[in-house]
Amino acid sequence: MKIAVAGASGRAGSRITAELANRGHQVTGIARNPDKIEKRANVTAVQGDANDRAALAKLWAGHDVAISAIHFLVSDVETLIGAAKDSGVSRYLVVGGAGSLEVAPGVRLVTTPGFPAAYKAEAEKGAAFLDRLRQERELDWTFLSPSAMIDFGARTGKFRLGTDQLLVDADGKSFVTFEDFAVAMADEIERPAHRRARFTVGY
Repeated sequence: MKIAVAGASGRAGSRITAELANRGHQVTGIARNPDKIEKRANVTAVQGDANDRAALAKLWAGHDVAISAIHFLVSDVETLIGAAKDSGVSRYLVVGGAGSLEVAPGVRLVTTPGFPAAYKAEAEKGAAFLDRLRQERELDWTFLSPSAMIDFGARTGKFRLGTDQLLVDADGKSFVTFEDFAVAMADEIERPAHRRARFTVGY
């Protein structure tokens, strides 16, 4: 497939780009500074501004799938959704956050007392992005939330999937690597199972 990744030089975007390229997909990596996108087979790096709806739509056009791997605080939901619709792509996937996941019925992680203040604004905007997507009737969208903690590590290919509830292991830890997060997103692109829905990945 032809897949465009906005934010391809970032932590999540770089791993998603690598995973898709390794699977043989033709990936267009988009970043403000394309020199920061890792050079590899099947990847074409281009310069792009995620806050320019028309320009982004033009970069996404002609692809089977568009992916947003951009921090919510530096982007605008209407610009990104508008660009996806204008581009005519078949599917639109978003790298989400964990803050919008539920820790109890109707209780989002971001609203809990112990949620780190440093990440709250980003998490709240991510939750608002998801709420806006759920009102969208034109796009075939998917929003993938990681576990509460995400960092670089092993690509195991062994993880659990969930829907709207935070995943925790037997020790109460909620974690996933960027590498396995990328595997989950690539799997969803190749074998769609969460259309117009949010899902989550963790151990």
